[in-house]
Amino acid sequence: MAYRNGQHSAAAPFSAKRQSKLRLSKGLLYTFKRDKYLYLLAVPGVLFFIIFKYLPMWGIAIAFKDYSPYQGFLDSPWVGFENFHRLFTNPDFFHLFRNTLAISLMSLFLYFPIPIMLAILLNELKNEIFKKLIQTIIYMPHFLSWVIIVGISFLLLSQGSGIINKLLVAGGFPAIEFLTSPKLFWLLLTAQNIWKDAGWGTILFLAAIAGIDPQLYEAAKMDGAGRFRQMWHITLPSIRNVIVILLVLRIGHMMDVGFEQVLLMMNGAVSSVADVFDTYVYRIGIQQGEFSYSTAVGLFKSVTGLILVVIANKVVKKLGEEGVY
Repeated sequence: MAYRNGQHSAAAPFSAKRQSKLRLSKGLLYTFKRDKYLYLLAVPGVLFFIIFKYLPMWGIAIAFKDYSPYQGFLDSPWVGFENFHRLFTNPDFFHLFRNTLAISLMSLFLYFPIPIMLAILLNELKNEIFKKLIQTIIYMPHFLSWVIIVGISFLLLSQGSGIINKLLVAGGFPAIEFLTSPKLFWLLLTAQNIWKDAGWGTILFLAAIAGIDPQLYEAAKMDGAGRFRQMWHITLPSIRNVIVILLVLRIGHMMDVGFEQVLLMMNGAVSSVADVFDTYVYRIGIQQGEFSYSTAVGLFKSVTGLILVVIANKVVKKLGEEGVY
């Protein structure tokens, strides 16, 4: 009897685990059947990431090889961390890192808050026609290519023929070297980013504001709170999670400063402050054909971005926010 009881007691946990697994599988099957159309809608996005994001990651291996197109991917010799050693001991590494970090930090501190402020101001507009008109105007630059944006910048800021410098000279002021001054280059890039994408960046914040319970504003009005108080105590705290998540993601892109914009704005006078990792990869990898070395530079950027996301996410979680994951 004791032996049988022992058998039953040993089999009880096993049967309980089996039942829990069966319930879990049935629950997953039920969820899949219930949301099958949602999963179907997700298929193109999943395929996109698999084909264009995950499968190309096999190419990272050439960062650890002396890759030659003639020898091929498999037959090229392994060199270990030699390409990374070359990167970190390169005299240009400090300048590339400094320029990339400086441009990203200026964008983070000057550009990132502007879509938030624009979204709050747009939310305060009561005339829907005027609100939609303003939204259309500030959204439009996002759809212009960087070639057009840079062309407009040259028309406005060129020292000899720029409209702004012509107005300055006509007013008795000296012309300003906007496009060839190293001191103004980082600020000029940030100003272009603000003009091009600040309006488009308001979309997520406007969507978050639209989800705020209107009764909160009504209760605040009854308590005598003005518009500024409502924005400070209701709007901003309600969209804080969205702000934090986008901030963490933005920090993860600190090593990406916009290759096309920088390449088009770069000239010999500002090359000391304009050369970043993206333009360096283009010059070394595409123009000079050093594929392994340029892949190592790109991998360094990606790993740095990943580390920044992990650190930023842990910091915001310790501060009591939800974070990205």
